[in-house]
Amino acid sequence: MTEDYQLRTDPRTASDLRRIAEIVALRNNIVAERIKALRIVRRSIDARQRNVMVNLTVRCWIDELPATTALYEPINYGDVSASAKRAVVVGAGPGGLFAALRLIEAGIKPVLLERGKNVDERRLDIARISREGMVNPDSNYCFGEGGAGAYSDGKLYTRSKKRGSVDRILRIFNQFGASDDILVDAHPHIGSDKLPAIIRNMRNRILASGGEVHFSTTVTSLKIIGGKAVGVVCNDGREFDGPVILATGHSARDVYRMLDEAGVALEPKGIAVGVRLEHPQHLIDCIQYHSSQGRGKYLPAAEYNFVTQVDGRGVYSFCMCPGGIIVPASSGPGQLVVNGMSPSNRGSRWANSGMVVEVRVEDLDEKYEAFGNLRMMAFQEDLERLCYEQSGSSLNAGAQCVLDFVEGRASSDLPRTSYAPGIHPSRLDLWLPPFVGSRLRNGFRKFGKSARGFLTNEAILIGVESRTSSPVRIPRDAASMQHVSVEGLYPCGEGAGYAGGIVSAAIDGEKCAEAVSEYLKD
Repeated sequence: MTEDYQLRTDPRTASDLRRIAEIVALRNNIVAERIKALRIVRRSIDARQRNVMVNLTVRCWIDELPATTALYEPINYGDVSASAKRAVVVGAGPGGLFAALRLIEAGIKPVLLERGKNVDERRLDIARISREGMVNPDSNYCFGEGGAGAYSDGKLYTRSKKRGSVDRILRIFNQFGASDDILVDAHPHIGSDKLPAIIRNMRNRILASGGEVHFSTTVTSLKIIGGKAVGVVCNDGREFDGPVILATGHSARDVYRMLDEAGVALEPKGIAVGVRLEHPQHLIDCIQYHSSQGRGKYLPAAEYNFVTQVDGRGVYSFCMCPGGIIVPASSGPGQLVVNGMSPSNRGSRWANSGMVVEVRVEDLDEKYEAFGNLRMMAFQEDLERLCYEQSGSSLNAGAQCVLDFVEGRASSDLPRTSYAPGIHPSRLDLWLPPFVGSRLRNGFRKFGKSARGFLTNEAILIGVESRTSSPVRIPRDAASMQHVSVEGLYPCGEGAGYAGGIVSAAIDGEKCAEAVSEYLKD
């Protein structure tokens, strides 16, 4: 007999399977020895009260052993090398990778094109950004195999339950090497140190199944004949034919310009911009776990999530990285952009998050109207350029202590930071756009009231966080997933404005692949 039981227990007990089995037996009036196997299938931390508790769903096998140790039936990816059906997938982020794998399941040969390098060579270019201040415009934290998420934390938590099966995406990640913990934890996380190997495994599976993967291959134009996308043209002159899944990510500005110049319908889309906030992780542990001792032995590095409204716009934390570091996420020259990441053990001494303000199209100055559908992107570019110039045209980022920012004064002394290129004192409160800076200040005041100790000069703000989402939407038909006016073109993932993170982009990639499969049946 197999039964699931709900337990609510202290963190120490939650880490001890033997003790858990004893509690299950006691509460259900059975002899502990009858429990032949036990597995935690769901785990979440409840830190709302002073006594932190762990909620568990425990699966027990009573008087019998499990029929199999497998957690699920893995997907069998067949051989599509001889398939007459093929599709072009542009971009090897989560949207593109999951689209390619789903195409293989449907018997279609994917041709995956990635402007950047493979995940191992990309690592070397990323190291040069912090070490030498040099940004390769095709190989950086935004571009390359794995997309922006590969070296930006690997969080798998999403609220996008209506988009598709989150569990399926997590199982696929697990099949390609992610820890079993991602199938259990309420806020699953792979870690930027583990994700590259998983991405490499996915690529090798695509190749082993007969798909194609081409790196350092930038799509420069679509092949559109009679209103239908029939392939792409690349920077080296090569052409690849087939319906096109466009999964290029939220930073591929050249793609937006290419589409706009070709007359492909686009729409400006609201974004959120602000700063990276960094605290000592121990301070966040103390605040979130209501203890001056921090998290202790049995709890993970604490997370937080803040959201409020200020003057009709959302102000909120974004991409919170416990035990993480801040990284330079510029994707080209003359930009200063920051982001956050965490290793799998979340073991650094710092916690960071984006602290951002909602920006709508109507918030922009009239000068941006001249940029048409790309006006939000133009605003984003101007902000990143301003930040770069404020930092002496370098990646040594401007920073300000949080309390100084809120109270409008210069920071004479900055605490240590995880940001490798370095920081210098800067009046973010003065040079951030007023409609962003003023809302951030009021938002911080509110967050400080709800989390005592949060508003402190032990914490710093580093500018700017501007790549929260795509500034452009590529409109598509909800039923067919195709572009509203170009048949055979499937805008996909974050870059198309239809996802917001690794899991939702992966789900969208699968949906686009399924739509292509239907399209090729005709």
